[in-house]
Amino acid sequence: MKSTVQREQDISIFNTFIHPQAATKVLQVLESGRLSEGEVVKQFEHELELIGLKSPVTVNSGSAALQLALMQAGIGAGDEVICPAQTFVATGLAVLMQGAQPVFCDIQLDTGNLDPADLDARFTPRTKAVIPVHWAGYPCDIDEINEACRARNVIVIEDAAHALGASYKNQMIGSLSDFACFSFQAIKHVTTGDGGAVTCQSAETRKQLKSRRWFGIDRDSAEPSELGERVYNIDRLGFKFHLNDYAAALGIANLIGFRERLLQRSRVAALYREELGKLGGIRLFRSDSDRQSAHWIFGLHVERRNDFVRALKERKVIASVVHQRIDRNSIFGGLRDLPNQVQFDQSQIHLPIHDAIDLEEAAYIVECIKSGW
Repeated sequence: MKSTVQREQDISIFNTFIHPQAATKVLQVLESGRLSEGEVVKQFEHELELIGLKSPVTVNSGSAALQLALMQAGIGAGDEVICPAQTFVATGLAVLMQGAQPVFCDIQLDTGNLDPADLDARFTPRTKAVIPVHWAGYPCDIDEINEACRARNVIVIEDAAHALGASYKNQMIGSLSDFACFSFQAIKHVTTGDGGAVTCQSAETRKQLKSRRWFGIDRDSAEPSELGERVYNIDRLGFKFHLNDYAAALGIANLIGFRERLLQRSRVAALYREELGKLGGIRLFRSDSDRQSAHWIFGLHVERRNDFVRALKERKVIASVVHQRIDRNSIFGGLRDLPNQVQFDQSQIHLPIHDAIDLEEAAYIVECIKSGW
């Protein structure tokens, strides 16, 4: 496919999608005067169930989703939580905020995901949870991870911040493990401005999560007394993590056409794979037939990476590493011995694959790469 696009502005690595109906839906909430968590939040959670998330509980950020799941799992001081270093710092910080210690596991060089082959060596008697991250929206080897964790009575909390709409063996991410945590931050597939959600496996767990997201108070059953104050007795620690109705209204609008937009990303990814797969100096990430990526970003390994980035920038295409290993931050105690992670860091790069990228623009990006670097 030959591109005829003439670029005046950069093709960015990220994009914020706002549906045309968003302004109307948010304005309706603002005009109602009922802005906090209410019926619109419930509607948004129902819409998330319709796209395959199991028992979703919305919160005000993806970071809050991780911390809420860790708290519900009983993670606390002295515990260890295994996770990859190839993620955003929020994954590790959520563990620290619970008083627990992140234990960094190596990744698969050809996916960026946690490597189940390295998982056994990371378990100790103090391990209470594993947080696999679906890097760039490509699902981890969930069966292997869950099997290893079940054998040790260890909780699995998927960090699915990149993976809304992804599937593994015909099952949606957000329906497979003890918990899965999603982000609705501005540059994710669906945004609420800031926001997130936790999925879980039972109605009782969902009820407890909903209580914990609002100070430990069960809003559904804590009715006001004759004096006007809710009647409640807090028996567990909770936070002010709830989503509000105007953010939920934005999310509801942005879910319109979500599946079609995912399909468009898949078409762009297919074009990249077809056109770049045999190009010298490039090695694509793995793409197995038993899972479908959400294609938040499109990753590959490239030789002479700095030259590659500069050459594309000159042609008005932005490529980026997005995130590097988080154990380089001193708060996590220093770099670990992770051989695949080291190799990944040396050559990983990502191309734009968002809702503003159509096949013609993708073809232009391919042409830019084929022009050399």
